[in-house]
Amino acid sequence: MKAALLYGADAVYLAGQMFGMRAAADNFTVDELHAAAEYVHERGKKIYLTVNTMPHVDEYPALRRFLSDVKGAGIDALIVADLGVFSTVRELLPDTEIHMSTQTSIVSPASAKAYAAMGAKRLVLARELTLEEIRSIRAELPADVELEAFIHGSMCVSYSGRCLLANAFNGRDGNRGTCSQPCRWNYSLVEEKRLDTPFPIEQQENVGTFIMSSKDMCMIEHIPELMESGIASFKIEGRMKSAYYTAVVTNAYRMAMDAYRHDPAAYSFDPAWLSELESVSHREYGTGFYFDDPMQNPQLVSACGYIREKAYFSTAIEYDEGEAQALLNAGVPLENGEGRLYRFIQRNKVSVGEEAELISPSRIGRGFSVSELYAPDGTALDATPHPSMIYWCRVPFEVREGDIMRAAAGRGLEIRAKDRLKGECD
Repeated sequence: MKAALLYGADAVYLAGQMFGMRAAADNFTVDELHAAAEYVHERGKKIYLTVNTMPHVDEYPALRRFLSDVKGAGIDALIVADLGVFSTVRELLPDTEIHMSTQTSIVSPASAKAYAAMGAKRLVLARELTLEEIRSIRAELPADVELEAFIHGSMCVSYSGRCLLANAFNGRDGNRGTCSQPCRWNYSLVEEKRLDTPFPIEQQENVGTFIMSSKDMCMIEHIPELMESGIASFKIEGRMKSAYYTAVVTNAYRMAMDAYRHDPAAYSFDPAWLSELESVSHREYGTGFYFDDPMQNPQLVSACGYIREKAYFSTAIEYDEGEAQALLNAGVPLENGEGRLYRFIQRNKVSVGEEAELISPSRIGRGFSVSELYAPDGTALDATPHPSMIYWCRVPFEVREGDIMRAAAGRGLEIRAKDRLKGECD
């Protein structure tokens, strides 16, 4: 959440420990939701709480308790998908805005107007719409009803996420937050009398066909079309993602959107923005259905697994006077001709001599060589091998709290082939 806000998000959406569509995540407790709302509002941003599962009859007592617990937290809106949840929110939190989730599959002006008439203030559209269809919906809605649409992140091969595959395979309900994503698995054909001889549904040599695994959506190259479509809120799918992913993706879209807003006539796409998005873990990229009919182009991947390009080394943390004095006492100057020492917390090992990049809000990665590393007491280090260790690194330009250090381009573009071979893709 903090990474999203620092790197340019105007709002964050998140879930409590119940009734969100990512039940496997380490979601926010009620106390954390109250604290999160305060943190967000102190920075002039907004916070939206997802309550977008389809609760069964025996879950409603817990739903009512949960809504009562978050009352007064200052949540700006609740994102809901079920009409029973809608009416319960209306009853218990009458002053809280309601946004309709993408799970409601809004694909027409008639559907959009029906939800608006019920009092929904924002409609998160189905991912299966083209830009032309979105413009048509916008044209028929009251001006005070907003549209929101996903512009980046994983896609579901099932229509608006309405899928029962996980239920069938392992009893996990995708509509109640526990999807195991069997659409990402590799499938083979089996003849009924030869069960021990599976036949791969081959698309490429030595690679199975991933007949249900969707590409990730990436609309960074189409900011003008998005900005002119009537969409009020651009949504980045970010649950179950790392802080590094959240920061980099948010930063890229923030830079692109700000560039367009500053001067639409002179706007020019910067390939560096796409390079930033290539640096995070992702599947093959596509543009979703903004320009393609889902029936004509299902946007399926050609190979399973995530593409990983750059290692996330560390995050810059607050300055510590005591540690800085320890460095000086050990004879280590804080500043010299090669730059200044800054304090980081380790996420992955970095070694002296490696080429790194620093990412800052509204700036793409800036490269430098890791020349010096020190422990808090001033001891020189060759590397930072311990998870979450605090260390100092000399950087040749200014660093601020929250800046991210990562490996420079070229360290290990990787496709997780082991997952492909096992047929167990996540």
